[in-house]
Amino acid sequence: MKKINIFCFGFGQVAKNFIRKLNSENITINLSISSREKSHTKNFDGIQCDSFQFSEDTFDQKLIKNLKSSDHILISIAPVNGTDIVIKNFQKIFENSKTKWVTYLSATSVYGNHDGEWVNEKSKTNPTLSNGIDRLNAEKSWMKLAANKSLPVQIFRLAGIYSNQSNILARLKSGKAKIINKKKNHFISRIHVEDIANILFKSLENFKSKEIYNISDDKPASSEEVILYGSKLLDIEKPKTIELSSIESEMVKNFYKDSKKVSNKKMKNAFSYELKHTTYIEGLRYIRDNFI
Repeated sequence: MKKINIFCFGFGQVAKNFIRKLNSENITINLSISSREKSHTKNFDGIQCDSFQFSEDTFDQKLIKNLKSSDHILISIAPVNGTDIVIKNFQKIFENSKTKWVTYLSATSVYGNHDGEWVNEKSKTNPTLSNGIDRLNAEKSWMKLAANKSLPVQIFRLAGIYSNQSNILARLKSGKAKIINKKKNHFISRIHVEDIANILFKSLENFKSKEIYNISDDKPASSEEVILYGSKLLDIEKPKTIELSSIESEMVKNFYKDSKKVSNKKMKNAFSYELKHTTYIEGLRYIRDNFI
């Protein structure tokens, strides 16, 4: 692949790292993105980029021309008020699209709580929280388009994302990290954003429509385990332990309701991919040695 016309709905850390990966592979990139900001042209890492205003009910009409000419489309916008706003506004365009590759970024919250047991892509999806319910409904909408209109769609269910800039080491250094006194065997799966970008790149040549993949590393672990390892890496005292009931944020409380270990076997087999950051141990050590 020498050239790619790509439209990114949403341009957060995953999309940005994916574009950087494409750029590092010397691929010519014709980049369009959506943003809540007014439409404008910008430069991203040396790439000229058309940024189009898009919100729940309004969008720059000029967006349509670029969307129609895109052969690759990445959707990283979360549902808004329970609705996938990309399908809501552009379903007809997708139904008649000639694109080669559509990737919807979902989340492992669609599985709900499995009491610390392993889940894979065939496991029951029983989301207990609104974000998981909304994500699952969005997945079904994209799969319906794929089935009825032969739209080439794959779904990536992302585990908890961390990066070289946003991670537990940064939170520990800022004093914001706390250990939550939570029940035993509370497992959370994670993935470094660089690995997500690498797998997205791999999928360009190993694409299979209507497939769902868990994107996670090899070692689910409790929040406490990761914090304690991070404290050891930085050679600082572990943060204090607080009760879950003392947290005011419902979002944080909800984070601790679901426990599961997310299997990445299908992902690794399908894309013949070896993780760069195999577990949080390698990932955090790499961040400490290169960015702290």
